Order: sequence, then structure tokens, then C-alpha cells
Amino acid sequence: ASGLALIHSRFSTNTFPSWKLAQPFRLIAHNGEINTLTGNLNWFYSGLKSYASNYFSAEEMEMLLPVIDNNQSDSACLDNIIEILQHTGRSLPHVMMMLIPEAWDGNEQMDPIKKAFYEFHATLMEPWDGPAAISFTDGKLVGAVLDRNGLRPLRYAITSDGRVVAASEAGVLVIDESTILQKGRLQPGKMLLIDTEKGKIITDEEIKQQIASRQPYGRWLENYKIRLSELTEPRLAFASLSADSVFRYQQVFGYTREDIDTIIKPMAIDGKEPVGSMGTDVPLAILSDKPQHLSSYFKQFFAQVTNPPIDPIRERLVMSLATFIGNNGNLLDEDKMHCHCVMLKHPILKNHQLEKLRSIDTGMFHAKTLQTYFKADGLPGSLEKGIARLCRYAEDAVDDGFEVLILSDRAVDSEHAPIPTLLAVSAVHHHLIKKGRRGAVGIVVETGDVWEVHHFACLLAFGATAINPYLALSTIETLSESGTLETSQDIRQLQKNYVKSVNDGLLKIFSKMGISTLQSYHGSQVFEILGINKEVVDAYFTGAVSRIGGLGLDEIARESLSKHRAGFSANRADENRLLPEGGIYQWKRRGEAHLFNPQTVHLLQHATRTDNYEVYKNYAKVINEQGEKHFTIRG
Repeated sequence: ASGLALIHSRFSTNTFPSWKLAQPFRLIAHNGEINTLTGNLNWFYSGLKSYASNYFSAEEMEMLLPVIDNNQSDSACLDNIIEILQHTGRSLPHVMMMLIPEAWDGNEQMDPIKKAFYEFHATLMEPWDGPAAISFTDGKLVGAVLDRNGLRPLRYAITSDGRVVAASEAGVLVIDESTILQKGRLQPGKMLLIDTEKGKIITDEEIKQQIASRQPYGRWLENYKIRLSELTEPRLAFASLSADSVFRYQQVFGYTREDIDTIIKPMAIDGKEPVGSMGTDVPLAILSDKPQHLSSYFKQFFAQVTNPPIDPIRERLVMSLATFIGNNGNLLDEDKMHCHCVMLKHPILKNHQLEKLRSIDTGMFHAKTLQTYFKADGLPGSLEKGIARLCRYAEDAVDDGFEVLILSDRAVDSEHAPIPTLLAVSAVHHHLIKKGRRGAVGIVVETGDVWEVHHFACLLAFGATAINPYLALSTIETLSESGTLETSQDIRQLQKNYVKSVNDGLLKIFSKMGISTLQSYHGSQVFEILGINKEVVDAYFTGAVSRIGGLGLDEIARESLSKHRAGFSANRADENRLLPEGGIYQWKRRGEAHLFNPQTVHLLQHATRTDNYEVYKNYAKVINEQGEKHFTIRG
């Protein structure tokens, strides 16, 4: 008879109930949600070509891969990954520590040996993040683990007759209180483990100490981890952009006066993302008459059903912005060179940091810069050709052994327009995933078309590892030098404030989806696309949710070219030249349309002041019918 029983009796929240999804699976029973499933699966697929193990022949590996059946639940996918990792030499508790790590980054109280274990494995595998209480067994060991936030409960009781009972709620089984020796609640990130062969309860501290001491992870990190601050000075560097060049680039990338005054200035001066009211009354990007930033077609999901958001301020200890740039290595093996990558505390690079990364040469670690442009001839297919060229060059660079790809849009000129950075990053990301080579390289973005937090979040969610917003930083420098910022802070401090505000904004965005770490958010694609056609989504944003079609590549190119022409056809001698007004956050006469504009506000105020129902009906008609101008899908 078996000394253990694993039972799962919960209702389905994210999938329709069916027998093939009934738990427990081969190794686990899971109560919770994997918020980052799309990204986790993409990252697993990204290294398929590198997977090899002494436990399986090449022919057996070919039969096993890709391991995961996509037509199953998040819990079943997690079970598949746990099983392959266990069968390639790691113990079951070791695998659980890899996939559901404690909050280690920034935890100065954690044992250094255990912290080194988590940091080493973070270079290999991102957390499978989300609220989770997971029971697991291999037939001999049986245990349970909680996510780093403890967002799913797990209670346990140990009795005098040699039983251990653990369940999501106390009282699942009736137990005589007089027989209970110990009872309690499993803490966030902690593990409960029983060895049924030895008849022993192994504490969280004991099992993790054993596993973390198996290899000299701390020494490996000390010897092979690349720290950006310790890199030599760059061989070459771009000179600072002149004020005239900054203005031209701002036009090319679609900056408006409102973006600078409402977004960039407060972030640089206060170090905080500006606060605005909830909701928006401007048209959806696909319904607007104005050229749009590509990220405006992307709307992030949010935590719902039984999946709670996180408070990124109070729960700062469990949040992490750490990221690793380089080759992820062979997930099925354990090698000291896995940690030979660049570790960053956060994903935002200043210009000097990027130049150090561009010049990196450790003897086995190098970076390659690729230009993200297409021919600005207005012909059909020009953008598609530019993306195809970029993807081809990216694949060649990976095959040539480069560990870092820097995608740069600095090379734009009068005949070459920038590929929207979000499109360029996602295209390269998915191209390399399809080739099984994405895990071999980090993608760093040197871009002029990101300045607000949503732009950064989109890039990270669709594959960027780190981002250098050179134009936003140059804009701050120009504003400071021109004296238009009402502050005594120097340029270095202003740029530092801007980076801080972006990082804080990213944590806020992660938390709304119930995600704790950048590594888990990276490549997660937790967005719904509104207004880009299926062909573009399937080819370049593969796996993303899109319920409404719209723009094809040629239409996206036209939006990019309209801004490009503004930058390269403007009269350079015009001293009074101005950026467009904008008008997203506040109605402007020549800006974006608003449902609540002077006409509608006047009608509403007039109707309420005069108690005139006919005037109110006129107001309601303008808001609801949207006959002349569509703002919403409903309209």
C-alpha cells in the first residue's frame, strides 16, 4: 500500500472542465493560475535546438520534444516541464525551487548559499508566476510549495499517529484535535516535504540547504557573472544629439508637445509617473484620424476571476526588475557557464551603459548591432522587406555566436524610415523562437519611439530584454540645457529620476496582472491587440490575442511614413517650428478628437442649468450615436 495520497477537487476557472484536464497530473496538483503561461511556453520553445541530456539519446530527445501539448491547461503545461526537468537529473524539490522560487532579489536577509542558487537558476529559467499552491510527488517524496506572494492558502497538520495532512483549507478532513502535534500555515515561497521511505518530515530550511549546497553556485556567479559596472569603457560612443537633431527625431518618432509637457517633464523632475484620471474618451487607435504609436493598438489584460492583483508598494519585497542578457544555455543541463551573462538590476539602460554593452568582449561574449529601418518609398511591401531583412540578419548573428543583439533605429535618414520598435522586437523574437534559437541571445533595444511606461511594457512583454530610450534621455538633456525645466537638478539627476519613474511604473503594470517579476513578464504577451489584422498578428505577434482586425503592414508603414515625412521635409530655417499639440490627455483644437469636447460639455451644462430635456437629448445623441466620428466599437 502507498504511504501517500494526492487529491485534487477544485472547480475550473480558466478552462472548461473536462476529464483530460482532471488533476492530479503525473507529478502535481495545482490550485491557482499561471499568469505568465504564454511567455513561459515561448521561452521553453526558444531553446529547443540547444536541449540535450546525458539521460536521453539524441533520437529519444527528438521524440520527446517539444514536450508540451498546447491543447491543455496551464497546470498540465507546468506538469510537463516539471517532468522533463526531473527526468534529466534534478530532484523534484530542486525543480520546484527553479520554477517557483522564493523572492530572492533584494532580500538581504536570505542565506547567501540559497540566494546564489536562485540567482544562478534565474539565468536559466524565469519563474512560472501567479497565485499557486502546488502539491507534488514522485511516489516516494511528497510535498507542497506556495508562490512567492502566498496568494493561495495551504494549511497542514501533523498527528501523533504518523500522519501529515495538508490541504488548501483547514478542516478538509476531520482530525481528532487531541492527536495533533503541530499545525500551521505554509508561508509564501516555502516548501513542505515528506520522505515516505525514510518516514521523515524535511523542513523548508533543511531541503533548500541540501539542494543549494549541491554545487558551488556562489563561486560560479562570482567568476562568470558579467556586471555592467565592471565592464571597460566603450571603444566608441555616439555624440550627444544636437537640439536640432533631437527636434527632427521627435518628429520622426511621433512626439507631441503634450508628451513632453505632460509625461516626460514630470517624470524627469519628480521621479514619478504623472497621475491622470481613469478612463479615456479619445477614439480607439484604429478609429483615430491621427497617426498612432503602434503600442496604442495594444491593451493589457488585468487580473480577474480568482486571480488577485498585487500592491507593488506594500509588496515591494516580492517584486523584482532583475533581468539577464545573454545565452540561456541548455535548460536540461547544469553548467557553470550558464551564468556567463550580463545581470541588470532593471531593464532601462542609459546611453553610456548601452555603449559599454555594445563594446563588450569577454572572449566568449559579444554584441551585434542591427539597424531597424525600411525604405521610405511608400511602395507596398517595403516594410515587409525591411522586417524580413532584419530577421534574416538576426538569425545570422545568432548562428555566428553573438550573445546580444542590439536593435537600433538611430540609422534613419531621409530615405529610410524606422520600423516601429514594437514590431521589430516582436518580429525578431518570434522568428528566433520558430528557429529554436531565441534562448541563445538577449535582445536589447536602442530606440527613439519609447517615452511613456506603456511603451516600455509592450516591448518587454513582446521580447525585449533591456531598453535604451536614447531620444527620451536626449529630450531631457535638451530641456535642461535650454532652461525650460523649472528645477535646479542637473542632467544626470533628471535622467536618473526618469529611469526611476519608468521602473516604478513597470512594477505597477506587472502588479495589475498579478505578476511579481520582470523575468516572468518578459515575453508574456499579456495584451489584447485591437485594430491589427490577423496576418500581421500571426506572423509577428504570434500567439497574441486579437479580436478585432484592422491594419496590415502597408497601413502600419503609412502611419510611420507620415511621421517620417514631418521630420525630413520640415523647413529647417523655421525658428518657430513646433511639434504637434497631441491632445490625448486634454482636448486641443488641432489635436485628437474627444467625446467630451467643448460642444458636448456645453450641451450637458446647458441642459442641467436650464433643466431642458430637449438639449439633453441633443447631448446624448452626440455621445451615443457617433454618426460623424466613431470613437468606440459600440459607436
